[in-house]
Amino acid sequence: MTDHTLTRIPQSIPHSIWPADELRRAEKTAAQSLGLSLYELMQRAGQAAFDVARAAYPVARHWLILCGHGNNGGDGYVVARLAMAAGMRVTLLAQTRDKPLPPEAHSAREAWLACGGEIHPADIHWPRDADLIIDGLLGTGLQSAPRDNVVRLIEQANDFPAPIIALDIPSGLNAQTGTTPGAVIHAAHTITFIALKPGLLTGKARDVVGQLHHHALGLEAWLAEQPIHIHRLDASLLAQWFTVRRPTSHKGDHGKLVVIGGDHGTAGAIRMTGEAALRAGAGLVRVLTRAENIAPIITARPELMVSELTPQSLDESLEWADAVVIGPGLGQAAWGKQALRKIDNFRKPTLWDADALNLLAINPDKRHNRMITPHPGEAARLLNCKVAEIESDRLLSAQRLVQRYGGAVVLKGAGTIVASECGVSSIIDAGNAGMASGGMGDVLSGIIGALLGQALSPYDAACAGCIAHGAAADELAARYGTRGMLATDLFSTLRRVVNPDVIDVNHD
Repeated sequence: MTDHTLTRIPQSIPHSIWPADELRRAEKTAAQSLGLSLYELMQRAGQAAFDVARAAYPVARHWLILCGHGNNGGDGYVVARLAMAAGMRVTLLAQTRDKPLPPEAHSAREAWLACGGEIHPADIHWPRDADLIIDGLLGTGLQSAPRDNVVRLIEQANDFPAPIIALDIPSGLNAQTGTTPGAVIHAAHTITFIALKPGLLTGKARDVVGQLHHHALGLEAWLAEQPIHIHRLDASLLAQWFTVRRPTSHKGDHGKLVVIGGDHGTAGAIRMTGEAALRAGAGLVRVLTRAENIAPIITARPELMVSELTPQSLDESLEWADAVVIGPGLGQAAWGKQALRKIDNFRKPTLWDADALNLLAINPDKRHNRMITPHPGEAARLLNCKVAEIESDRLLSAQRLVQRYGGAVVLKGAGTIVASECGVSSIIDAGNAGMASGGMGDVLSGIIGALLGQALSPYDAACAGCIAHGAAADELAARYGTRGMLATDLFSTLRRVVNPDVIDVNHD
């Protein structure tokens, strides 16, 4: 029987992320601190890219290299020189402009010519036997759609029957936001230099980056001394939150969670939230819902304590609870509004999701004990803007949400963002397209709610919960594929994910 383990992120990929503009400004300082020139860094970048290309495509013999007019193109010239020296046939196409190349790119170009390399204009017919494309057209400074002459090369590269390796970032992808304002390279591999940029991990990144590689170019010591405010979080970090439990612990030690919701016709939402909380390790979970939902929920999951939502049951439950999740299936009628008003006086951690967020958008307020978990549509309502504005800069949108509403924010989507009031943000590097189905958000709310009840801070609960959620889906995808994945399917793998000590014993 095949052993399906969690996908392991390569050790070379760091857990720190740098804002793209800040990294461009710091690159020269970093090099000088170690006595390096920017041209030496370019040579190291070219060597790192060449090594990735050889390892990924060892039988490729004709490399087609696309060089732009900046230092990204300079990296391409270095790759070309190394490939030719290794015996590959190289066809190099270069963009030309009136202004001179940056000094480092100029030096790389001259070195290519000095070793007998040839530079072809960008509009030549591409050799049909080229079996690898190196994308050095546009770097991390892109702010708008590529120009028409670059668009033609991007489209030709995407249509050409050869894999593409992107240098630093796929041309056309915004390094800060992950947006694609126009044409963009669809890379099979991307090797990024010095540090990760946010746009490689959120927004449209997963559609175009391919397999991500990283090389610090020898600047590891300098990077380690710099403060980091954006983090990449993946399944390898789960053990720091899901620690081994004491043998003598009991259910009261693992959190008492109340989940509120499930108006007429939405019993499934609140049932999934409740069961997810149990699967994530909550000691006790009490569900407050419509009376008609009690029997089916208890039948489906008898471990849940289910009661009708009334003013009295809500008062008693809030007195009992360590944390509250409200919103799944709550609706926006008087029934749900009354429950939400009661939560106003609850001073322990709360998670607001789904209809609770839609009601919050109508009457916004700020509080420090609350976490909100909007998808882009809900986030747009909370910030009174369009969804396109949310997606145009997901990191900034999450920060705006936390500034306005307080606590912690989970902005869901591909490359989920978690933001805290103290200015720290994380990008969740877990999950897959199979999660684009109904009920996944209800499951996530239950997981995070369980962790809030186990005394994790809102930010830590959000980070750990999002990773566990994505990692459980990744296990399922590895086993069965992404199409047809149901939210309740995650319960089977979630139990393994939240016990990383067991996974390590069985699979390392």
